[in-house]
Amino acid sequence: MDDARTETVHRELLTALAGRPLVTVDRYGTTLRTCYTGPAPIEALRPALSIGCYSTWEPAMPGMVVAAEDRTQVRSVAERQGWLRRVRHDAARHLVKLDRPPVLATWCTGVQLRELAGPGGTVAAIDAGVRDMIEARHLFDDLLRAAGVPAVARIRCVPADRLPGLAELRRSVGTERVVVQAGGPSGGRGTVIVSGDEDMGRAVRLLGPYRVAAFVEGWPCAVTVLGVPNDAGGLDVYVDRPSHGTTRVTEPNTACDGHDWSRPWPAPAAALLIECAERVALWAWRRYGVAGLFTLDALLTPSERVYLSGIKWRHHDSPEVAGVSQQLIGVPPFVLGHLAVMLGARVTWLADPQEFNHISLLRATQRGGPFSVRVRLTHEGPMRLVAGQGPGVYHLDHADRLRWKRPGAHPSDAHVDQGEFLLADLPGPDIVCHPGADVATIEGVTEGAVEPFHGPGRASPFTRRVATAVGELFQPCDP
Repeated sequence: MDDARTETVHRELLTALAGRPLVTVDRYGTTLRTCYTGPAPIEALRPALSIGCYSTWEPAMPGMVVAAEDRTQVRSVAERQGWLRRVRHDAARHLVKLDRPPVLATWCTGVQLRELAGPGGTVAAIDAGVRDMIEARHLFDDLLRAAGVPAVARIRCVPADRLPGLAELRRSVGTERVVVQAGGPSGGRGTVIVSGDEDMGRAVRLLGPYRVAAFVEGWPCAVTVLGVPNDAGGLDVYVDRPSHGTTRVTEPNTACDGHDWSRPWPAPAAALLIECAERVALWAWRRYGVAGLFTLDALLTPSERVYLSGIKWRHHDSPEVAGVSQQLIGVPPFVLGHLAVMLGARVTWLADPQEFNHISLLRATQRGGPFSVRVRLTHEGPMRLVAGQGPGVYHLDHADRLRWKRPGAHPSDAHVDQGEFLLADLPGPDIVCHPGADVATIEGVTEGAVEPFHGPGRASPFTRRVATAVGELFQPCDP
């Protein structure tokens, strides 16, 4: 990114903030670190205060930090789902120390967040009611039709207020295996793939209304989209290079999920996905007047067809790394534009949207890019970190043991194709980690020599080796 564009971004961000301190509210305390560390850093995006679940580290440290695990000394599935209510009092005490009402950068408004922002404070996020309507899974096919998404990209599905028997579900979507989703926001209350009566027992425990869809065999994918209002009263839509994702990889000594922007796409599928993303963004602008950042989920089949599977009107599941894809072509991370849009400010540093999206399509067909793999604890009992030197750049020695190289906070800090990688979000030695807890994120930028995944639910040898080595940093402890 050239100096002139960096200066423009920095100036426009300061104008949008208008002297107000920036505060992030996210599970990861360093959620914006790829914006203020690494190449062409935007220092104004380093938060004055970070409110999160996990601790931070140098050189990604915000001004002040409130982390739930510093209070509870625990990492677990329950903690990562309910961390905000555990820190609200500590967060309020830190917010009082700020000299002006804050701007809270988060992904959705809500009563708790408005209370945290306080009088005069701003929650820079989409309205919760609008987001719930857009993300409602039982309305997803209606949304796609209203947006003009081509039928070839839509999965056959039906909405249901109640679940009939399995035979009727199969007839309604035309497949032996069906997917039943609770009708709440995407990622909210559960998805069950039904192959037989045992699965139906789990499906009926979901809360309706439901989306019942044909099962499609494919690689989970996602694409990040930024809508920016223009001077003509319309919307400019920027679509990033799509990623390949994976969920619930469970192999011996390896439990992980993540996203990979380095694997090439077939051009027709990528072009269709980008077109669909543009249509959805324009529909949301016309229907609700909303712009900013969102993620469109999809499935890429073995026959290279693409089907849309969901929408999240918020950032990608790997927000720290998603922006690196934009940085690699000299563009600031989309989250900067999103924050400006949420604050009602202009964005002048983005190029022509059609030109940008054409570049995204070209890059999608090429090998190389960033990746992010979230590693979870596979041990049966509580564990504590007893080795390593915390987050930073590591490599594996000849015995596949982790060896510290140097400090780091940006995926490009590691020379992945030379055997290095960034380990982010490692817990401190005083944190008790329970089964299923997030214990590290493997990050990097590869030219294609390293692959994090070999399939939708299959980790690559590289990922298995690193995840196993991460697990060996932990030893059993008393809870």
